[in-house]
Amino acid sequence: MAKYYPILLNIQDKKCLVVGGGNVAWRKVCSLKDAGARVTVVSPEFCPEMEKETGIERIRQKYEEEFLNGVLVVVASTDDEEVNKKIYYDAVKMGILVNVVDRPEFCSFIVPATISRGDLSISISTGGASPALARNIRESLEKQFGDEYGEFAKLLSETRRKVLSEVSDESIRRDILQRIAGLDMLEIVKQKGVAEARKKILRIISKKIQKNK
Repeated sequence: MAKYYPILLNIQDKKCLVVGGGNVAWRKVCSLKDAGARVTVVSPEFCPEMEKETGIERIRQKYEEEFLNGVLVVVASTDDEEVNKKIYYDAVKMGILVNVVDRPEFCSFIVPATISRGDLSISISTGGASPALARNIRESLEKQFGDEYGEFAKLLSETRRKVLSEVSDESIRRDILQRIAGLDMLEIVKQKGVAEARKKILRIISKKIQKNK
């Protein structure tokens, strides 16, 4: 079995293709769309959910290799194994990232089970050995990581931009960013809210700068 290299892929405004019109294909369309991709779906027929989905291009016909032109990622989710295999070999030939749903041997990438809390993403993968185990671990972690983690990540992102623009000394920047990412700061978000955590962070920044003047 292949050993995978973990990676987060920027598909914002990139063309992605899903071949298949069923519920599984629809879920793949939704995840690609949520990541900002420009999604095209090719299938002779579409499930009701796919028909209702907005912001995508639907092409009601059978798959042809020409649909891969200009595509960054393709997902094959048809009920015809021969079509899925053709998509895989066509994509490999053209250097396109390809995933054939539930067939890791016909994938250049696999999609891990993922928890999303705003900008925070936690992914779990068994390398295709047991998607059920990955799903069970994800469900367990979902109970541990609440919405406050997303709020905290957003606050840290805002603060990081401020520190990078206002603090020129690299060592001071590193100390500040390490300090404000501490779990004690997360507890303030949990117990007292983002506004209170922001005040605490601004005090830390001010003290660090004053101390090193």
